[in-house]
Amino acid sequence: MNAEQLEIIEFFQKHAPLNSLGEAHVQLVLANLEISYFKAGSPILSFDEPANYWFVIRSGAVEVFRRDGQLYNRLCEGGYFGEFGLLRGKKVRFPAKALEDTLCYLIPATVFGTLFEQCEAFADYVEIEDNTRLKQAVSRSHQNNVLFTANIDQLISNSPLCLSGDTPVQEAAVQMAQSNQTAVIVQDESQSLIGIVTDQDFRDRVVAKGLPYSTPIRHIMTESPGTVNHNQLVFEAMMLMLRNNTQHVPVLKNSEVVGMVSQSDLVKYQSRNSLFLVNSIFNSTSVVELAALKKDVQAAFVRMVQEDANSRMVGSAMAAIGRSFKQKLLELAVQELGSPPVPCCFLALGSMAREEQLIVTDQDNALIIDDRYDPALHGQYFERLANLVCDGLNACGYDHCTGKIMASNPQWRMPLAQWKSTFLDWINNPSPEGLLNSNVFFDLDGVWGETAFAKELNQLIRSKGSASYRFLSSMARNAILRTPPLGFFKDFVMEMDGSQTKTINMKRRGTAPLADLIRVHALSVGSHSRNSFARLADIEKSGILVKGQVANIRDSMELISMVRIRHQAISLESGGKPDNNVDPKKLSDFERKNLKDAFQILSDAQTFLKFRYQSSRGQ
Repeated sequence: MNAEQLEIIEFFQKHAPLNSLGEAHVQLVLANLEISYFKAGSPILSFDEPANYWFVIRSGAVEVFRRDGQLYNRLCEGGYFGEFGLLRGKKVRFPAKALEDTLCYLIPATVFGTLFEQCEAFADYVEIEDNTRLKQAVSRSHQNNVLFTANIDQLISNSPLCLSGDTPVQEAAVQMAQSNQTAVIVQDESQSLIGIVTDQDFRDRVVAKGLPYSTPIRHIMTESPGTVNHNQLVFEAMMLMLRNNTQHVPVLKNSEVVGMVSQSDLVKYQSRNSLFLVNSIFNSTSVVELAALKKDVQAAFVRMVQEDANSRMVGSAMAAIGRSFKQKLLELAVQELGSPPVPCCFLALGSMAREEQLIVTDQDNALIIDDRYDPALHGQYFERLANLVCDGLNACGYDHCTGKIMASNPQWRMPLAQWKSTFLDWINNPSPEGLLNSNVFFDLDGVWGETAFAKELNQLIRSKGSASYRFLSSMARNAILRTPPLGFFKDFVMEMDGSQTKTINMKRRGTAPLADLIRVHALSVGSHSRNSFARLADIEKSGILVKGQVANIRDSMELISMVRIRHQAISLESGGKPDNNVDPKKLSDFERKNLKDAFQILSDAQTFLKFRYQSSRGQ
């Protein structure tokens, strides 16, 4: 074996699904492999031409497009494309061109077909990826219907109940009740699927006909029921139920029953859409019921990422869900405590107020109380109200704030006049502590009660904050304390303390400093917006930044946010605990290059901020 072949094998071992091939199939690929070079900007595949090869990128970058010319995907080293056409009709469906000078390994269609038929792991990997591409290709027409975009895998939460055909119906019914199952898989001696028995079968075929409870379930089962494969679309399971007039479908993987999908599963999955989820929150009658929706919140987040929602869509939806939890918890608290003795307004702060909330978040909130508040008469009520809400949020997945910025902290539960006085002190006498508080409290939204109180505070922030150059200068200095990891691609400037070493905290080093500098500019122009992207639009209209700078900051915010969002979604999908710490080694070359540009834009924007709001220019 020559050096070039050894190098190719080493490359295969680093990249899925090629690393799943056995020695014989690796040799088959080596014997038929072709290598092609494509100059930057040159076409690689054209729509509807014969699909003759499967392409694997050895170096460079490739852009893949939909037939209408819209960008579908960007791929770099180890990425692959062309399998959609090979698996469906042998015609190219997704055109591709070289984004950079690119070297590709070309595997002939016949060899690809052999790998797909003979190598199960390879086929599963490619097929799942192919389904993902198919779902994305139709996402424009079905983007709001998760039945068209999700795999059946995502519906399976419990192992199926499998029994022998000789099991008496009474014993089967007992086991179904104990395991909370509405159907049972019937198997023969070799553990092969031979039938299915449902709750309805017990009613129609046992009780209605007066059969003895000792009757074997094989006498009442539906033989050879329709099945679906684990990586098929949820939509396909639904169509099978409609065609066969059934409510249950066994799910197979490698001919083995791994689960059962029911009509109720489809309804439940569809209900995890964020709009349905909000409805579920308000229909809940206790904190226990609300806490049980945590998994649905995570599912809604993952689904939005799978459906290519942008960061603003994700942030807005997650903030709406978070506000709904607060509002329902306040409703439950009032049911327990009675109506507030004086008017009050419960505030959302920080990312929730900016509509930039993600799945990894704690709770930042506060309470404004009417100026008629008397601590001796009303203090106990509002303390209990705040504790019920904050503890309820913690139970629902919104952790207690480590900095104690919560209404349960007496410091952040005060009358409107005191809030105004506190805000004015932060603006007129900026101190390190006051500036840190301003970063949180100056993004506020009234979510329940007398929301006019929140409007008054926002108006005060706009009028007084924009007029104090000293305050803006102090906020600007504070906004550049958290710098981007500009050594990310050279000397790997990463987190080196705590458990998350050799990673980048995408919030602390990316989205947070961006939100901080955007806030300063927004204050200076008197913006009424809270969302960072909406603030950027106001900043652009004001003309305080040079042409193109706002667009660059907007693109930087979107890219860094989406890297963070996708990282959290991947963690959830793999059963891990999501966080903000991204390992750069797990990003593609293309992502790393673009992320470097985004961090450079952040650095340049911080430099501009520093010089625009120099304290020497005025007080």
